[in-house]
Amino acid sequence: MKTHSLNDLAQSHLRDILNIVFRQTQDKHALIVSDSQSALSLLLTRAYRTVLPDATVVDFDQSDPDAILSQFDVLSPGDLVILVQSASFRLSKFRIRIELFQRELKVIEHPHLARIQDTEFAVYIDALAYDPTYYRTLGHQLKRQIAQASGINIIGTETELTYDTCFLDPKLNIGDYEGMKNIGGQFPIGEVFTEPQNLLRVNGEVTLFAFGDTRFRVNVPEKPFIARIQEGILVDCEGAPESFQEVLNTIRKEEDVVWVRELGFGLNRALTQTQRVSDIGTYERMCGIHLSLGGKHLQYKKPVFSKKGGFHVDVFADAKRVEIDSVTVYTEGAYLLECVNDPSSTPFSA
Repeated sequence: MKTHSLNDLAQSHLRDILNIVFRQTQDKHALIVSDSQSALSLLLTRAYRTVLPDATVVDFDQSDPDAILSQFDVLSPGDLVILVQSASFRLSKFRIRIELFQRELKVIEHPHLARIQDTEFAVYIDALAYDPTYYRTLGHQLKRQIAQASGINIIGTETELTYDTCFLDPKLNIGDYEGMKNIGGQFPIGEVFTEPQNLLRVNGEVTLFAFGDTRFRVNVPEKPFIARIQEGILVDCEGAPESFQEVLNTIRKEEDVVWVRELGFGLNRALTQTQRVSDIGTYERMCGIHLSLGGKHLQYKKPVFSKKGGFHVDVFADAKRVEIDSVTVYTEGAYLLECVNDPSSTPFSA
């Protein structure tokens, strides 16, 4: 795809995000903070400047922290801040996004853009597309089903991972902030995630085709491998590459065992097993199932896990089918629409 086509597509998708997700109006100020350390950061900054011609633009690399903070100080609750970052901006010991939320500002964050390879730009831009009917219908449906579930099965060609337990309150990342205190977050979006109430009731095997490595990049081995999980702990992964064993050894060195905590339903149809980006935080939205390894989870606090430190490593399941209480909700790369009420429902195709 030619650069000018990517620019046009980025502008179209960002305009939809601003209008549909954030309901940005002319009476609300917009501040763009960006850097020039990566080609994708430059591309997104140009697109935002085009669709928000009245926005204030600050070059993070050319501004001292006090000057940037002074720009935040003049904003009012409900104004919008856009962070376009080749890595991750830091102005203090806290993440900027958290500080902005405390000021009741809306936030769009694009972090770690330098991890996205030039050949992946088109996939990243496609992943910014916002279809409110798809995300909001499917997202809320999955949230309801998971919240009421007594079990979930992740079924592969030769494997099955069984969650024989209820689940903690599912969280939505679907561009619908109705009733939420904080408006915004990291883009691209598309995810519903939860955690089993009883981790000890997670047993079986799951085929993994990709994982986050120690550099926070997506690692895809030549062949998928099988991880065996017993009472919520990854106990064996025969055939796994050395790079994955390195991840497991790193976790075990600090945490003794490798817990399997988050169960994530990625919804973003631009991200698939074959359409990938290198940044793990972006690819986490991949249309399919991902799990987290390690005891760290900021959304779900449990006394058994330390409040500080720990690991949260995303791994991606080669799931052929997913069942919630024996009802198929995902099959061959697509979710089913209203599958509870209509067994012959139409798939949301990738």
